[in-house]
Amino acid sequence: MSDSHPTRSSHRLLATITALAVLVGGALMLTQGGPLGDNNLLAQAANRGQKKSATENPFPNRPPAPSFDGGVGWLNVRPGSEINLKDLRGKVVVLDFWTYCCINCMHVLPDLEFLEKKYEKELVVIGVHSAKFANEKNSEAIRGAILRYEIEHPVINDANMTVWRKFGVNSWPTLVLIDPEGRYVGQQPGEGNRELFDKVIGMLVDYHKKKGTLDTSPVRFDLESNRLKSSPLKFPGKVLADVPGGRLFISDSNHNRIVVTGLDGTLKETIGSGAIGRKNGSYADASFDHPQGTVLIGDELYVADTENHMIRVVDLKKKTVRTLAGTGQQSRFGATGGVLRQSPLNSPWALSHLKGTLYVAMAGPHQLWSHKLGSPRIGVFAGTGREDITDGPLDQCALAQPSALATDGRHLFVADSEGSSIRQVDTKPGGSVKTVVGAHDLFRGRSLFEFGDIDEVGDKARLQHPLGVVFHKGSLFVADTYNHKIKKIDLKTRKSTTYLGDGKRGVTVDPARLAEPGGVSIGGDTLYIADTNNHRICTVDLKNGKMAELKVAGLKAPSPPVASHNDFAQSQNKVRVANQTIRSGKSVQIAIPLSIPSGFKLNPNASIVYRALGNKGQEVVAPAALGKRKKASPSGDSTASATLALTGTPGKATVELAVSYQVCRDGKGGLCKLLTTHWIIPLTATSDSKNTSLKLPATSKPAAKNPGGKKAPAKKAAG
Repeated sequence: MSDSHPTRSSHRLLATITALAVLVGGALMLTQGGPLGDNNLLAQAANRGQKKSATENPFPNRPPAPSFDGGVGWLNVRPGSEINLKDLRGKVVVLDFWTYCCINCMHVLPDLEFLEKKYEKELVVIGVHSAKFANEKNSEAIRGAILRYEIEHPVINDANMTVWRKFGVNSWPTLVLIDPEGRYVGQQPGEGNRELFDKVIGMLVDYHKKKGTLDTSPVRFDLESNRLKSSPLKFPGKVLADVPGGRLFISDSNHNRIVVTGLDGTLKETIGSGAIGRKNGSYADASFDHPQGTVLIGDELYVADTENHMIRVVDLKKKTVRTLAGTGQQSRFGATGGVLRQSPLNSPWALSHLKGTLYVAMAGPHQLWSHKLGSPRIGVFAGTGREDITDGPLDQCALAQPSALATDGRHLFVADSEGSSIRQVDTKPGGSVKTVVGAHDLFRGRSLFEFGDIDEVGDKARLQHPLGVVFHKGSLFVADTYNHKIKKIDLKTRKSTTYLGDGKRGVTVDPARLAEPGGVSIGGDTLYIADTNNHRICTVDLKNGKMAELKVAGLKAPSPPVASHNDFAQSQNKVRVANQTIRSGKSVQIAIPLSIPSGFKLNPNASIVYRALGNKGQEVVAPAALGKRKKASPSGDSTASATLALTGTPGKATVELAVSYQVCRDGKGGLCKLLTTHWIIPLTATSDSKNTSLKLPATSKPAAKNPGGKKAPAKKAAG
């Protein structure tokens, strides 16, 4: 939903604020400037700012940023808490205005992750979820999206678009920048702005570091993922039944693998290590990045490796994975294809095979692509790239984030998710696209906002962001994702009716309830459903309509290498302790005082971690106890305890102990900070000492923030 599409901005605002907007040059813009006045693009601000020296404010005379008030709830923070802009004083802040259905919003997330890692101590990203679809206003639905997209920054549920209006935003996605003094810098709509924001954030960091108004103390948040229990499947996006082979292929999307079972759920094998990557090779070595749709052609399974922007091929006989198309990089708007492994792709979401041609639902550019099997090329098959629902010839029609494909042997059927419609594609030369169900060809992209839950005929029927479709005996079964239903469409009459579900999100099988089902497939008389947000596969007996959950006995979540996180902030409080004498036994207990800043409290949901280092040549502390991250046990509101293993050998040693913990604002404050205290402890171990514990002195309470980011000198304290 970005400005990278020529007329994409022509349908930016929800129906609720359409009355406030006018069309200007194909862009849907507010009739008046927002509360911040003229919303200069961040690119223009960057051009002005680069003329300044490092000692001059690159963006002077900017207005104070509005507050975050107006959201209906916060996520990725402690339950019931929220974040105030004042709490972020000293930090560069990026607000990401998004809606989770939007493919362009998904494309922004890797850029934000890059910036969060590069400016770990200086930057805080806040997501502002301003929903397009009715289902997306629900905090539980947003929580599911946060987990599915693996977002690790706080998110406001801006269900009423209050924060959206405060900042004068008018498109998804839009990034807004706020400086460390709480002033609005500018905004930039669309995707592909990593370099721009990297440049501008760097300028702000340099200036405010010199001014002394930059806070470099790390912040942490209580993520929704901390409360997510492990499950055998994790957000399975698609499912494919193979009756002749007696197999079911499950795209275990957030476990980055394909699970192969029998039609009864008997586990056969898994394809992929579970680690995010694009490695080819054996099943155990190969890696994917959130795979979605699959299609079986002979003994090969073709996989839409969505977030790798690639198409992969699984050789089911040799048990290997290779890459068919894509470079691993996302193509930009206007790409038309080329040589298979030299042409970048853009979020391939689903696949289908018809008469020797592989068809690809390329969600990113809102097109269908095709590859004639055996040829060296891949390219655009249908769609101009303009996001809309317009019928017509293949090279003139418009699609809207196609997310599923099916075939009756003559045509393709497309679940056009952002247009909440089902399309039919005539694949013959000179063919065309027409809409089976849903609104189409409305003025200026208005079709994109005609969604709902209405069982009717053709243009009068309404779906809500469908992500799955399968053909069966003259009808289509559709995963009407945001309505939590399965719909059935009679292709002769174009009548759409509810087949399964009552529109309520749930996990029960009687009554049958789903949670954002993403994929459907049929094998024999059984309908298979990827019940995505319930982390399961369900079956429906087409003879009696009864639903059941398909259990995969023996399937476990993968254990890929875990990315390392720096748990230890730069110590602001280094304390050198007087020599302590201990008994040279098996271990020594350490009582750890935790200094809590005023207005904060220890975060009970975060681990207290410690790491010990010993001087070279020492023989007192066991080598296995050194250099490793370990967890301490909380023993009070501001104390913890840990055990340090010893060798039993008398002697002298110097131990450096770093202890890291999180503190959060009292009350509703959702801001948490990572604090680290570092003790330098000289030890003497003797066989006749009776002392089996170390008592560390408390340090002074650290400041809530460190505007200058300067090191504090080491202190000396009595032991």
